[in-house]
Amino acid sequence: MDRVMVGVIGGTGLGEALGSLGVGEQRSVETPFGRPSGPITLTELGGVPVALLSRHGEGHLLNPSQVPYRANIYALKSLGVTHIFASGAVGSLREEIAPKNLVLPDQVIDRTFRRPSTFFDDLAVHVEFASPFCPTLRNALVKAAPGLNTRLHQSGTYVCMEGPQFSTRAESELHRGWGASLIGMTAMPEAKLAREAEICYALVALPTDYDCWRPHPANVDQLKLIEEILGNVKAATQNALELIRRAIPGLAALGDRPCSCHSALALGIWSDKARIPEQVKERLRPILGKYLG
Repeated sequence: MDRVMVGVIGGTGLGEALGSLGVGEQRSVETPFGRPSGPITLTELGGVPVALLSRHGEGHLLNPSQVPYRANIYALKSLGVTHIFASGAVGSLREEIAPKNLVLPDQVIDRTFRRPSTFFDDLAVHVEFASPFCPTLRNALVKAAPGLNTRLHQSGTYVCMEGPQFSTRAESELHRGWGASLIGMTAMPEAKLAREAEICYALVALPTDYDCWRPHPANVDQLKLIEEILGNVKAATQNALELIRRAIPGLAALGDRPCSCHSALALGIWSDKARIPEQVKERLRPILGKYLG
């Protein structure tokens, strides 16, 4: 690999603010897995080509279970993306992780059940996923953090639930009992698909509240609570944008230092390649091409 291209997937809050990272050409991409969440904006930041995608689409019309995760990752891969910074609003499961902080999770527990989670419906492919978030990208974000106007937590376990409803109190306490730090709805299968596509992937999580394990003050009405959460989203979004903006220029140096994420399929294809149907090879060529001869 000698050319780095960064994809930025914006979640709640950041999806609408992606335009501040740059204005460029909008590209509509068709994939074998349908259309992505919306057009992808191609721009440049610090000399690094960047592709911007709003996960929930224009107007935030796609709920977490309806996001076309496979189409999104496939489209970014087909455009040449090698590294992805993603963002997503989450609830905090830990007192020390306050709303408006930022978190770089290093582990995930997948509790989704309605979402296609692999590109490989027609063959057997098993990628390593012990470290679901790329250490190289997480380190780049940590290095970019000094002077940031918030606290950055450098690790944490993210529980990805199906949604779209929020947790019950019992579920929230269960997740805390597991030692998890965050609860969200969008990291999975996005991170799994990025690994299958041999793209480095890191998530900047934006805590908006303490989930329901921590009772809200009795004197705060629901409207005030929603206003507070939206204010937290706005503040965390600006901090996340600044962190990603700082980190992207430094990624240019990674072109001659490929990460293990970029060879995730090398030992993962268990099917006999000679028996893979031609139409399957053609459909998956942007992902499997270098292993098909």
